[in-house]
Amino acid sequence: MVQDEAVIGCTGELLIGTRGTAGPGEILVRIRGGSETFLAWSQEPLPVGATVLVVESRGCREVDVIRWADPLDALDGDSVDAG
Repeated sequence: MVQDEAVIGCTGELLIGTRGTAGPGEILVRIRGGSETFLAWSQEPLPVGATVLVVESRGCREVDVIRWADPLDALDGDSVDAG
C-alpha cells in the first residue's frame, strides 16, 4: 500500500473517537490547501474532539495518531521574564 507521506506530522481533530486497538475513529486534517478525512488508529481510545498528531500513514487513507497538546498553548497567559 502506498503511504501518504504528506499527512505525517499534521495535527487534526477527531470527528469519531478511536477505540484503541478495537477499531479506528475518523480524523479531519487540514492538508494540501483543504481539509481531508482519514481513518485514525490509536493505541488507546481517544474521544471525539480530541486534537491528535498523525505519526504514521497506513496507506488507503488510514493513519496512526497520538493525542496532541501544543506546547505553545502552555505559554498563553503566562508572563515570560525576558531577563
